[in-house]
Amino acid sequence: MYMDLRSSWELIVIALAGFSMFRSFCHSEKAPYYTFVHEATSAPHVLYYDYIVVGGGTSGCPLAATLSQGARVLVLERGGSPYGNPKIMNRANFADSLSDTSPNSPSQQFISDDGVYNARARVLGGGSALNAGFYTHASVDYVRKAGWNPEFVDESYAWVENKVAFEPPMLQWQSAVRDGLIEVGVLPYNGFTYDHVHGTKVGGSIFDKNGHRHTAADLLEYAEPRNISVYLHATVHKILFTETGKPWSRPRAYGVVFEDSSGLKHWAYLGRSSKNEIIISAGALGSPQLLMLSGIGPANHLQAHGISVVVDQPMVGQGMADNPMNLLFIPSPLPVEVSLIQVVGITRFDSYIETASGLSFANSWVHRFIRKYELHLNETGQPSAMTAEAMYRAIETLNSLVTETLQGGVILEKIIGPVSTGELKLRTTNPHDNPSVKFNYFKEPEDLNRCVQGMRTIIEVVNSRAFSKFRHKDMPVQALIDLMVNLPVNLRPRHFSTAISLEQFCTDTVMTIWHYHGGCQVRKVVDSDYKVLGVDKLRVIDGSTFIDSPGTNPQATVMMIGRYMGRRILYERLTQGRK
Repeated sequence: MYMDLRSSWELIVIALAGFSMFRSFCHSEKAPYYTFVHEATSAPHVLYYDYIVVGGGTSGCPLAATLSQGARVLVLERGGSPYGNPKIMNRANFADSLSDTSPNSPSQQFISDDGVYNARARVLGGGSALNAGFYTHASVDYVRKAGWNPEFVDESYAWVENKVAFEPPMLQWQSAVRDGLIEVGVLPYNGFTYDHVHGTKVGGSIFDKNGHRHTAADLLEYAEPRNISVYLHATVHKILFTETGKPWSRPRAYGVVFEDSSGLKHWAYLGRSSKNEIIISAGALGSPQLLMLSGIGPANHLQAHGISVVVDQPMVGQGMADNPMNLLFIPSPLPVEVSLIQVVGITRFDSYIETASGLSFANSWVHRFIRKYELHLNETGQPSAMTAEAMYRAIETLNSLVTETLQGGVILEKIIGPVSTGELKLRTTNPHDNPSVKFNYFKEPEDLNRCVQGMRTIIEVVNSRAFSKFRHKDMPVQALIDLMVNLPVNLRPRHFSTAISLEQFCTDTVMTIWHYHGGCQVRKVVDSDYKVLGVDKLRVIDGSTFIDSPGTNPQATVMMIGRYMGRRILYERLTQGRK
Protein backbone atom coordinates (compact mmCIF):
# COMPACT_ATOMS: atom_id res chain seq x y z
CA MET A 1 0.00 0.00 0.00
CA TYR A 2 2.80 2.42 0.91
CA MET A 3 4.61 1.80 -2.37
CA ASP A 4 1.39 2.30 -4.35
CA LEU A 5 0.77 5.62 -2.61
CA ARG A 6 4.36 6.66 -3.07
CA SER A 7 4.25 5.83 -6.77
CA SER A 8 1.00 7.74 -7.13
CA TRP A 9 2.52 10.72 -5.33
CA GLU A 10 5.52 10.73 -7.64
CA LEU A 11 3.33 10.56 -10.76
CA ILE A 12 1.04 13.33 -9.53
CA VAL A 13 3.94 15.56 -8.53
CA ILE A 14 5.60 15.07 -11.91
CA ALA A 15 2.31 15.90 -13.60
CA LEU A 16 1.93 18.96 -11.39
CA ALA A 17 5.43 20.09 -12.28
CA GLY A 18 4.69 19.81 -15.97
CA PHE A 19 1.35 21.57 -15.56
CA SER A 20 3.05 24.31 -13.55
CA MET A 21 5.71 24.89 -16.19
CA PHE A 22 3.07 24.94 -18.97
CA ARG A 23 0.88 27.40 -17.10
CA SER A 24 3.86 29.63 -16.30
CA PHE A 25 4.82 29.91 -19.94
CA CYS A 26 1.20 30.70 -20.86
CA HIS A 27 0.42 33.24 -18.16
CA SER A 28 3.68 34.43 -16.61
CA GLU A 29 4.23 38.12 -16.03
CA LYS A 30 7.73 39.53 -16.16
CA ALA A 31 8.93 41.57 -13.19
CA PRO A 32 8.52 44.40 -12.36
CA TYR A 33 5.14 44.48 -14.08
CA TYR A 34 3.26 41.99 -11.91
CA THR A 35 -0.42 42.94 -12.03
CA PHE A 36 -0.99 41.05 -8.79
CA VAL A 37 1.42 43.11 -6.64
CA HIS A 38 -0.17 46.06 -4.82
CA GLU A 39 0.37 48.37 -1.89
CA ALA A 40 -1.49 47.14 1.20
CA THR A 41 -3.29 50.48 1.41
CA SER A 42 -5.36 49.28 -1.56
CA ALA A 43 -6.34 46.00 0.13
CA PRO A 44 -9.96 45.36 1.12
CA HIS A 45 -10.83 45.56 4.80
CA VAL A 46 -11.52 41.80 4.81
CA LEU A 47 -10.02 39.18 2.48
CA TYR A 48 -10.53 35.42 1.99
CA TYR A 49 -7.96 33.04 0.47
CA ASP A 50 -7.02 29.35 0.41
CA TYR A 51 -3.48 30.02 1.59
CA ILE A 52 -2.11 33.03 3.43
CA VAL A 53 1.68 33.29 3.15
CA VAL A 54 3.20 35.66 5.69
CA GLY A 55 6.44 36.94 4.18
CA GLY A 56 7.28 37.41 0.50
CA GLY A 57 10.93 36.56 1.01
CA THR A 58 13.45 34.02 -0.21
CA SER A 59 11.19 31.06 0.60
CA GLY A 60 7.80 32.81 0.49
CA CYS A 61 7.98 33.84 -3.19
CA PRO A 62 8.69 30.38 -4.65
CA LEU A 63 6.20 28.83 -2.20
CA ALA A 64 3.40 31.23 -3.19
CA ALA A 65 4.15 30.96 -6.92
CA THR A 66 3.88 27.17 -6.70
CA LEU A 67 0.70 27.14 -4.59
CA SER A 68 -0.98 29.56 -7.00
CA GLN A 69 -0.96 26.84 -9.65
CA GLY A 70 -3.74 25.04 -7.77
CA ALA A 71 -5.20 27.43 -5.19
CA ARG A 72 -5.86 31.08 -4.34
CA VAL A 73 -2.90 32.58 -2.49
CA LEU A 74 -2.40 35.79 -0.51
CA VAL A 75 1.14 37.01 0.20
CA LEU A 76 1.71 39.65 2.88
CA GLU A 77 5.14 41.29 2.67
CA ARG A 78 6.14 43.93 5.22
CA GLY A 79 8.63 45.59 2.83
CA GLY A 80 8.44 47.17 -0.59
CA SER A 81 9.43 46.13 -4.10
CA PRO A 82 13.08 45.60 -5.08
CA TYR A 83 12.45 46.59 -8.68
CA GLY A 84 13.63 50.01 -9.75
CA ASN A 85 15.86 50.40 -6.68
CA PRO A 86 19.48 50.74 -7.92
CA LYS A 87 20.85 50.06 -4.42
CA ILE A 88 19.33 46.58 -4.66
CA MET A 89 19.47 45.71 -8.33
CA ASN A 90 23.07 46.74 -9.19
CA ARG A 91 26.00 44.67 -7.93
CA ALA A 92 28.23 47.71 -7.40
CA ASN A 93 25.76 49.12 -4.83
CA PHE A 94 25.79 46.02 -2.60
CA ALA A 95 27.36 47.80 0.40
CA ASP A 96 25.03 50.79 0.05
CA SER A 97 21.88 48.71 0.35
CA LEU A 98 23.11 47.05 3.53
CA SER A 99 24.15 50.33 5.15
CA ASP A 100 20.91 52.16 4.34
CA THR A 101 19.34 53.19 7.66
CA SER A 102 16.40 55.17 6.28
CA PRO A 103 12.94 54.32 7.69
CA ASN A 104 11.84 52.56 4.50
CA SER A 105 15.13 50.84 3.83
CA PRO A 106 14.97 47.25 2.51
CA SER A 107 17.55 46.49 5.21
CA GLN A 108 16.31 46.79 8.80
CA GLN A 109 19.41 46.96 10.93
CA PHE A 110 19.82 45.52 14.39
CA ILE A 111 22.60 44.72 16.81
CA SER A 112 22.62 41.28 18.39
CA ASP A 113 23.12 40.90 22.11
CA ASP A 114 26.59 39.62 21.18
CA GLY A 115 27.51 43.16 20.08
CA VAL A 116 27.57 42.29 16.36
CA TYR A 117 26.03 44.54 13.69
CA ASN A 118 23.41 42.81 11.60
CA ALA A 119 20.67 43.43 9.05
CA ARG A 120 17.25 41.92 8.46
CA ALA A 121 15.52 42.06 5.08
CA ARG A 122 12.19 43.85 4.64
CA VAL A 123 11.62 43.72 0.89
CA LEU A 124 9.92 41.46 -1.62
CA GLY A 125 12.50 38.76 -2.33
CA GLY A 126 13.84 38.89 1.24
CA GLY A 127 17.53 38.27 1.82
CA SER A 128 18.07 37.50 -1.86
CA ALA A 129 17.55 41.23 -2.48
CA LEU A 130 20.39 42.18 -0.11
CA ASN A 131 22.97 39.41 -0.10
CA ALA A 132 26.25 38.91 -1.98
CA GLY A 133 24.53 36.69 -4.51
CA PHE A 134 26.36 33.36 -4.10
CA TYR A 135 24.26 30.43 -5.28
CA THR A 136 25.19 26.89 -4.27
CA HIS A 137 23.39 23.73 -3.18
CA ALA A 138 23.23 21.96 0.14
CA SER A 139 25.39 18.85 0.44
CA VAL A 140 24.04 15.38 -0.29
CA ASP A 141 24.47 14.58 3.40
CA TYR A 142 22.44 17.64 4.40
CA VAL A 143 19.58 16.60 2.12
CA ARG A 144 19.67 13.07 3.55
CA LYS A 145 19.58 14.27 7.15
CA ALA A 146 16.70 16.63 6.36
CA GLY A 147 14.67 13.70 5.06
CA TRP A 148 14.00 15.35 1.70
CA ASN A 149 13.43 13.37 -1.51
CA PRO A 150 16.70 13.87 -3.47
CA GLU A 151 15.01 13.67 -6.88
CA PHE A 152 12.46 16.34 -6.01
CA VAL A 153 15.16 18.45 -4.38
CA ASP A 154 17.13 18.44 -7.64
CA GLU A 155 14.00 19.29 -9.64
CA SER A 156 13.18 22.14 -7.26
CA TYR A 157 16.70 23.56 -7.49
CA ALA A 158 16.47 23.41 -11.30
CA TRP A 159 13.12 25.23 -11.21
CA VAL A 160 14.77 28.06 -9.23
CA GLU A 161 17.91 28.15 -11.40
CA ASN A 162 15.88 28.59 -14.58
CA LYS A 163 15.06 32.12 -13.39
CA VAL A 164 17.75 33.41 -11.04
CA ALA A 165 21.11 31.58 -11.23
CA PHE A 166 24.07 32.31 -13.54
CA GLU A 167 27.70 31.31 -14.05
CA PRO A 168 29.77 34.34 -13.01
CA PRO A 169 32.64 35.78 -15.07
CA MET A 170 36.00 34.97 -13.52
CA LEU A 171 38.13 38.11 -13.52
CA GLN A 172 41.52 38.80 -11.95
CA TRP A 173 40.86 39.08 -8.20
CA GLN A 174 38.56 36.07 -7.98
CA SER A 175 40.93 34.06 -10.18
CA ALA A 176 43.89 34.95 -7.96
CA VAL A 177 42.08 33.79 -4.81
CA ARG A 178 40.94 30.62 -6.58
CA ASP A 179 44.49 29.84 -7.66
CA GLY A 180 45.79 30.72 -4.19
CA LEU A 181 43.38 28.24 -2.57
CA ILE A 182 44.55 25.54 -4.96
CA GLU A 183 48.20 26.45 -4.31
CA VAL A 184 47.81 26.09 -0.52
CA GLY A 185 46.09 22.71 -0.82
CA VAL A 186 42.31 23.27 -0.79
CA LEU A 187 41.86 20.50 -3.32
CA PRO A 188 40.65 19.23 -5.70
CA TYR A 189 39.68 22.00 -8.06
CA ASN A 190 36.09 21.29 -9.08
CA GLY A 191 35.55 24.06 -11.64
CA PHE A 192 32.11 25.66 -11.93
CA THR A 193 29.44 23.72 -10.06
CA TYR A 194 26.43 24.25 -7.84
CA ASP A 195 27.29 21.06 -5.94
CA HIS A 196 28.69 21.14 -2.42
CA VAL A 197 31.96 19.18 -2.67
CA HIS A 198 35.27 19.43 -0.85
CA GLY A 199 37.94 21.49 -2.59
CA THR A 200 37.93 24.78 -4.48
CA LYS A 201 35.13 25.68 -6.86
CA VAL A 202 33.39 28.49 -8.69
CA GLY A 203 29.76 28.67 -7.63
CA GLY A 204 26.73 30.31 -9.17
CA SER A 205 25.50 33.86 -8.70
CA ILE A 206 22.12 35.57 -8.78
CA PHE A 207 23.86 38.49 -10.53
CA ASP A 208 23.82 38.15 -14.31
CA LYS A 209 26.68 39.07 -16.66
CA ASN A 210 25.61 42.73 -16.53
CA GLY A 211 25.79 42.87 -12.74
CA HIS A 212 21.99 42.92 -12.43
CA ARG A 213 20.53 41.14 -9.40
CA HIS A 214 17.82 38.50 -9.79
CA THR A 215 15.93 37.86 -6.55
CA ALA A 216 13.45 35.32 -5.28
CA ALA A 217 10.79 37.84 -6.32
CA ASP A 218 11.60 36.89 -9.92
CA LEU A 219 10.21 33.43 -9.15
CA LEU A 220 6.76 35.01 -8.99
CA GLU A 221 6.96 34.88 -12.80
CA TYR A 222 5.92 31.24 -12.36
CA ALA A 223 2.71 32.27 -10.57
CA GLU A 224 -0.79 32.00 -11.99
CA PRO A 225 -1.75 35.72 -11.97
CA ARG A 226 -5.46 35.03 -11.50
CA ASN A 227 -4.82 33.04 -8.32
CA ILE A 228 -2.40 35.24 -6.37
CA SER A 229 -2.39 38.62 -4.63
CA VAL A 230 0.76 40.16 -3.15
CA TYR A 231 0.44 43.13 -0.81
CA LEU A 232 3.49 45.26 0.03
CA HIS A 233 4.10 47.16 3.26
CA ALA A 234 1.67 44.75 4.93
CA THR A 235 2.90 44.04 8.47
CA VAL A 236 1.19 41.07 10.11
CA HIS A 237 0.45 41.69 13.79
CA LYS A 238 -0.68 38.20 14.75
CA ILE A 239 -2.17 34.90 13.70
CA LEU A 240 -5.79 34.34 14.78
CA PHE A 241 -6.75 31.05 16.46
CA THR A 242 -10.05 29.48 17.39
CA GLU A 243 -10.80 29.28 21.10
CA THR A 244 -11.68 25.65 21.64
CA GLY A 245 -12.49 25.70 25.34
CA LYS A 246 -11.93 21.93 25.37
CA PRO A 247 -8.70 20.42 26.72
CA TRP A 248 -8.64 17.72 24.04
CA SER A 249 -9.14 20.13 21.14
CA ARG A 250 -6.29 21.88 19.36
CA PRO A 251 -6.29 25.56 18.47
CA ARG A 252 -6.83 26.14 14.76
CA ALA A 253 -5.40 29.04 12.77
CA TYR A 254 -8.07 30.76 10.72
CA GLY A 255 -6.78 34.22 9.83
CA VAL A 256 -4.34 37.08 10.35
CA VAL A 257 -4.47 40.74 11.23
CA PHE A 258 -2.19 43.01 9.18
CA GLU A 259 -1.48 46.72 9.03
CA ASP A 260 -0.82 48.83 5.94
CA SER A 261 1.63 51.74 5.68
CA SER A 262 -1.00 54.25 6.74
CA GLY A 263 -1.64 52.36 9.97
CA LEU A 264 -5.00 50.88 8.99
CA LYS A 265 -5.79 47.29 10.02
CA HIS A 266 -7.02 44.58 7.65
CA TRP A 267 -8.23 41.05 8.33
CA ALA A 268 -7.40 38.10 6.07
CA TYR A 269 -9.22 34.81 6.64
CA LEU A 270 -8.92 31.29 5.29
CA GLY A 271 -11.77 30.03 3.15
CA ARG A 272 -13.95 27.24 4.47
CA SER A 273 -12.08 24.30 2.96
CA SER A 274 -10.35 22.06 5.50
CA LYS A 275 -7.34 22.02 3.17
CA ASN A 276 -6.60 25.73 3.59
CA GLU A 277 -3.64 26.89 5.69
CA ILE A 278 -1.62 29.83 6.94
CA ILE A 279 2.11 29.54 6.20
CA ILE A 280 4.69 31.71 7.94
CA SER A 281 7.76 32.44 5.81
CA ALA A 282 9.03 35.49 7.66
CA GLY A 283 12.63 34.33 8.16
CA ALA A 284 14.76 33.28 11.10
CA LEU A 285 13.91 36.44 13.06
CA GLY A 286 10.38 37.12 11.83
CA SER A 287 8.86 33.65 12.10
CA PRO A 288 9.61 32.96 15.80
CA GLN A 289 8.76 36.58 16.56
CA LEU A 290 5.33 36.24 14.92
CA LEU A 291 4.61 32.93 16.65
CA MET A 292 5.32 34.59 20.00
CA LEU A 293 3.21 37.65 19.17
CA SER A 294 0.41 35.23 18.30
CA GLY A 295 0.63 33.32 21.60
CA ILE A 296 2.87 30.38 20.70
CA GLY A 297 6.08 30.36 22.71
CA PRO A 298 7.46 30.12 26.25
CA ALA A 299 4.46 30.86 28.49
CA ASN A 300 6.35 32.89 31.11
CA HIS A 301 7.96 35.09 28.45
CA LEU A 302 4.66 35.70 26.66
CA GLN A 303 2.80 36.49 29.87
CA ALA A 304 5.52 38.97 30.85
CA HIS A 305 4.63 40.87 27.67
CA GLY A 306 0.88 40.61 28.29
CA ILE A 307 0.31 38.09 25.49
CA SER A 308 -2.39 35.43 25.95
CA VAL A 309 -0.86 31.95 25.65
CA VAL A 310 -2.30 29.75 22.90
CA VAL A 311 0.36 27.03 23.22
CA ASP A 312 3.15 26.91 25.81
CA GLN A 313 6.02 26.08 23.47
CA PRO A 314 9.40 26.74 25.14
CA MET A 315 11.38 25.82 22.00
CA VAL A 316 10.15 28.79 19.96
CA GLY A 317 13.11 31.15 19.64
CA GLN A 318 15.62 28.51 20.68
CA GLY A 319 18.47 27.15 18.54
CA MET A 320 19.20 30.55 17.00
CA ALA A 321 22.52 30.49 15.16
CA ASP A 322 24.54 32.66 12.81
CA ASN A 323 27.58 31.36 10.98
CA PRO A 324 30.36 33.62 12.30
CA MET A 325 32.47 35.43 9.73
CA ASN A 326 36.04 36.67 10.16
CA LEU A 327 38.10 38.30 7.44
CA LEU A 328 41.15 40.20 6.35
CA PHE A 329 40.85 43.35 4.28
CA ILE A 330 43.66 43.57 1.69
CA PRO A 331 44.38 46.96 0.08
CA SER A 332 45.49 46.39 -3.50
CA PRO A 333 48.27 48.17 -5.41
CA LEU A 334 46.30 47.43 -8.59
CA PRO A 335 42.75 48.40 -9.55
CA VAL A 336 40.42 45.44 -9.03
CA GLU A 337 37.06 44.44 -10.44
CA VAL A 338 33.83 44.75 -8.51
CA SER A 339 33.04 41.18 -7.53
CA LEU A 340 31.01 39.56 -4.80
CA ILE A 341 31.17 35.91 -3.76
CA GLN A 342 32.08 33.65 -6.70
CA VAL A 343 34.85 31.35 -5.46
CA VAL A 344 34.74 29.16 -2.37
CA GLY A 345 37.23 26.84 -0.75
CA ILE A 346 35.36 24.05 1.05
CA THR A 347 37.95 22.71 3.46
CA ARG A 348 38.16 19.30 5.13
CA PHE A 349 38.11 21.00 8.55
CA ASP A 350 34.70 22.57 7.81
CA SER A 351 35.61 26.20 7.25
CA TYR A 352 34.62 27.93 4.02
CA ILE A 353 36.91 30.52 2.38
CA GLU A 354 35.32 33.16 0.13
CA THR A 355 36.25 36.55 -1.31
CA ALA A 356 34.88 39.85 -2.64
CA SER A 357 36.59 42.86 -4.18
CA GLY A 358 36.38 46.36 -5.60
CA LEU A 359 33.70 47.89 -3.39
CA SER A 360 35.63 51.05 -2.36
CA PHE A 361 35.70 49.78 1.19
CA ALA A 362 37.42 52.71 2.84
CA ASN A 363 34.82 55.43 2.51
CA SER A 364 31.82 53.14 2.84
CA TRP A 365 33.16 51.31 5.91
CA VAL A 366 33.95 54.49 7.81
CA HIS A 367 30.49 55.99 7.33
CA ARG A 368 28.77 52.65 7.74
CA PHE A 369 30.23 51.99 11.18
CA ILE A 370 29.70 55.57 12.38
CA ARG A 371 26.01 55.20 11.49
CA LYS A 372 25.81 51.82 13.19
CA TYR A 373 27.50 53.19 16.29
CA GLU A 374 24.83 55.88 16.42
CA LEU A 375 22.15 53.21 15.86
CA HIS A 376 23.47 51.28 18.86
CA LEU A 377 23.21 54.36 21.08
CA ASN A 378 19.69 55.04 19.86
CA GLU A 379 18.54 51.43 20.37
CA THR A 380 20.07 50.73 23.77
CA GLY A 381 21.11 54.01 25.30
CA GLN A 382 24.33 52.24 26.26
CA PRO A 383 27.83 53.20 25.12
CA SER A 384 29.75 50.90 22.85
CA ALA A 385 32.53 48.68 24.11
CA MET A 386 34.63 50.65 21.63
CA THR A 387 35.30 54.15 22.96
CA ALA A 388 35.01 57.31 20.89
CA GLU A 389 38.81 57.54 20.95
CA ALA A 390 39.07 54.03 19.58
CA MET A 391 36.52 54.87 16.90
CA TYR A 392 38.56 57.84 15.68
CA ARG A 393 41.78 55.80 15.84
CA ALA A 394 40.11 53.13 13.71
CA ILE A 395 39.06 55.70 11.14
CA GLU A 396 42.58 57.15 11.03
CA THR A 397 44.05 53.68 10.64
CA LEU A 398 41.75 52.89 7.75
CA ASN A 399 42.31 56.17 5.98
CA SER A 400 46.08 55.93 6.38
CA LEU A 401 46.11 52.61 4.55
CA VAL A 402 43.33 53.06 2.03
CA THR A 403 41.92 56.04 0.18
CA GLU A 404 38.53 56.40 -1.40
CA THR A 405 40.01 55.88 -4.85
CA LEU A 406 42.18 52.89 -3.96
CA GLN A 407 40.24 49.69 -3.97
CA GLY A 408 40.97 46.34 -2.43
CA GLY A 409 39.13 43.29 -1.32
CA VAL A 410 38.42 40.91 1.49
CA ILE A 411 39.09 37.23 2.01
CA LEU A 412 36.77 35.77 4.58
CA GLU A 413 36.01 32.53 6.31
CA LYS A 414 32.84 31.17 7.86
CA ILE A 415 32.43 27.88 9.67
CA ILE A 416 30.00 25.04 9.08
CA GLY A 417 27.00 24.71 11.36
CA PRO A 418 27.71 26.33 13.74
CA VAL A 419 27.61 24.21 16.89
CA SER A 420 27.10 27.28 19.11
CA THR A 421 23.50 28.46 19.39
CA GLY A 422 21.54 31.11 21.27
CA GLU A 423 17.99 32.37 21.57
CA LEU A 424 15.50 34.95 20.39
CA LYS A 425 13.09 36.84 22.65
CA LEU A 426 10.58 39.62 22.21
CA ARG A 427 11.87 43.06 23.02
CA THR A 428 8.44 44.65 22.57
CA THR A 429 5.03 43.57 21.27
CA ASN A 430 5.33 45.94 18.30
CA PRO A 431 5.73 43.77 15.16
CA HIS A 432 7.71 46.57 13.49
CA ASP A 433 10.46 46.30 16.13
CA ASN A 434 13.33 43.87 15.96
CA PRO A 435 13.33 41.14 18.59
CA SER A 436 16.25 40.57 20.94
CA VAL A 437 18.60 37.86 19.69
CA LYS A 438 21.84 36.36 20.93
CA PHE A 439 23.82 33.95 18.75
CA ASN A 440 26.58 33.04 21.27
CA TYR A 441 29.36 33.16 18.68
CA PHE A 442 32.21 30.72 19.48
CA LYS A 443 30.59 29.53 22.69
CA GLU A 444 31.61 26.00 21.68
CA PRO A 445 35.38 25.37 21.28
CA GLU A 446 34.77 23.36 18.11
CA ASP A 447 33.57 26.51 16.32
CA LEU A 448 36.58 28.51 17.48
CA ASN A 449 39.01 25.82 16.31
CA ARG A 450 37.46 25.90 12.85
CA CYS A 451 37.76 29.68 12.69
CA VAL A 452 41.45 29.55 13.63
CA GLN A 453 42.14 26.99 10.89
CA GLY A 454 40.19 29.10 8.44
CA MET A 455 42.17 32.23 9.29
CA ARG A 456 45.42 30.31 8.87
CA THR A 457 44.28 29.26 5.41
CA ILE A 458 43.44 32.88 4.54
CA ILE A 459 46.93 33.94 5.62
CA GLU A 460 48.44 31.23 3.42
CA VAL A 461 46.38 32.43 0.44
CA VAL A 462 47.43 36.05 1.04
CA ASN A 463 51.07 34.90 1.07
CA SER A 464 50.67 32.65 -1.98
CA ARG A 465 52.45 33.28 -5.25
CA ALA A 466 49.11 33.27 -7.09
CA PHE A 467 47.85 36.24 -5.08
CA SER A 468 51.13 38.19 -4.94
CA LYS A 469 50.25 40.90 -7.47
CA PHE A 470 47.44 42.13 -5.23
CA ARG A 471 49.73 42.58 -2.22
CA HIS A 472 51.59 45.71 -1.18
CA LYS A 473 55.16 44.45 -0.79
CA ASP A 474 55.75 46.56 2.32
CA MET A 475 52.58 45.43 4.11
CA PRO A 476 53.05 42.11 5.95
CA VAL A 477 50.11 39.99 7.08
CA GLN A 478 50.55 41.28 10.63
CA ALA A 479 49.75 44.79 9.34
CA LEU A 480 46.53 43.43 7.83
CA ILE A 481 45.65 41.81 11.14
CA ASP A 482 46.41 45.05 13.00
CA LEU A 483 44.12 46.89 10.57
CA MET A 484 41.21 44.56 11.34
CA VAL A 485 41.83 44.82 15.08
CA ASN A 486 41.59 48.63 14.87
CA LEU A 487 38.49 48.71 12.68
CA PRO A 488 35.12 49.14 14.43
CA VAL A 489 33.69 45.98 12.88
CA ASN A 490 31.54 45.29 15.95
CA LEU A 491 30.89 46.52 19.48
CA ARG A 492 32.93 43.83 21.21
CA PRO A 493 35.93 44.80 23.36
CA ARG A 494 39.48 44.27 22.10
CA HIS A 495 42.04 42.47 24.21
CA PHE A 496 45.78 42.83 24.53
CA SER A 497 46.26 39.55 22.65
CA THR A 498 43.75 40.23 19.82
CA ALA A 499 46.47 41.02 17.27
CA ILE A 500 48.75 38.11 18.20
CA SER A 501 46.32 35.28 18.99
CA LEU A 502 44.09 33.96 16.21
CA GLU A 503 41.72 32.57 18.86
CA GLN A 504 41.27 36.03 20.35
CA PHE A 505 41.18 37.60 16.88
CA CYS A 506 38.27 35.34 15.89
CA THR A 507 36.34 36.15 19.06
CA ASP A 508 36.98 39.91 19.07
CA THR A 509 36.53 40.70 15.36
CA VAL A 510 33.62 38.35 14.58
CA MET A 511 31.05 39.65 12.09
CA THR A 512 27.85 38.29 10.62
CA ILE A 513 27.55 36.75 7.19
CA TRP A 514 23.73 37.04 7.47
CA HIS A 515 23.21 33.28 7.54
CA TYR A 516 21.17 33.14 10.72
CA HIS A 517 18.75 30.29 11.16
CA GLY A 518 16.80 28.43 13.84
CA GLY A 519 14.03 29.56 16.15
CA CYS A 520 11.34 27.26 14.66
CA GLN A 521 13.36 24.11 14.22
CA VAL A 522 12.10 20.80 12.84
CA ARG A 523 11.08 18.28 15.53
CA LYS A 524 11.17 21.06 18.12
CA VAL A 525 8.66 23.67 16.90
CA VAL A 526 7.43 22.12 13.62
CA ASP A 527 7.12 18.51 12.49
CA SER A 528 8.74 16.97 9.40
CA ASP A 529 5.95 18.46 7.26
CA TYR A 530 6.70 21.91 8.76
CA LYS A 531 3.37 21.98 10.59
CA VAL A 532 3.51 23.88 13.89
CA LEU A 533 3.25 21.47 16.81
CA GLY A 534 0.17 21.84 18.98
CA VAL A 535 -2.03 23.73 16.50
CA ASP A 536 -3.77 23.02 13.20
CA LYS A 537 -3.67 24.75 9.79
CA LEU A 538 -0.37 26.51 10.45
CA ARG A 539 3.09 25.83 9.01
CA VAL A 540 6.48 27.52 9.02
CA ILE A 541 8.54 27.15 5.84
CA ASP A 542 11.83 29.07 5.80
CA GLY A 543 15.34 29.09 7.28
CA SER A 544 14.02 29.32 10.83
CA THR A 545 13.32 25.58 10.61
CA PHE A 546 16.96 24.66 9.83
CA ILE A 547 19.19 22.98 12.40
CA ASP A 548 22.33 23.95 10.45
CA SER A 549 22.93 26.37 7.60
CA PRO A 550 22.88 24.42 4.29
CA GLY A 551 25.95 24.44 2.07
CA THR A 552 28.37 27.34 2.09
CA ASN A 553 25.52 29.83 1.50
CA PRO A 554 21.86 29.03 2.20
CA GLN A 555 19.83 31.09 -0.27
CA ALA A 556 19.60 28.41 -2.98
CA THR A 557 18.26 25.91 -0.48
CA VAL A 558 15.83 28.42 1.08
CA MET A 559 14.38 29.07 -2.40
CA MET A 560 14.38 25.35 -3.13
CA ILE A 561 12.44 24.47 0.04
CA GLY A 562 9.73 26.98 -0.91
CA ARG A 563 9.24 25.23 -4.24
CA TYR A 564 9.66 21.73 -2.74
CA MET A 565 7.06 22.23 -0.01
CA GLY A 566 4.70 24.06 -2.36
CA ARG A 567 4.58 20.95 -4.54
CA ARG A 568 4.01 18.68 -1.54
CA ILE A 569 1.21 20.85 -0.19
CA LEU A 570 -0.53 20.90 -3.58
CA TYR A 571 -0.26 17.12 -3.70
CA GLU A 572 -1.88 16.90 -0.28
CA ARG A 573 -4.63 19.24 -1.46
CA LEU A 574 -5.38 17.04 -4.46
CA THR A 575 -5.32 13.73 -2.59
CA GLN A 576 -6.76 14.64 0.83
CA GLY A 577 -9.81 12.55 1.58
CA ARG A 578 -9.15 10.05 -1.25
CA LYS A 579 -7.22 7.46 0.78
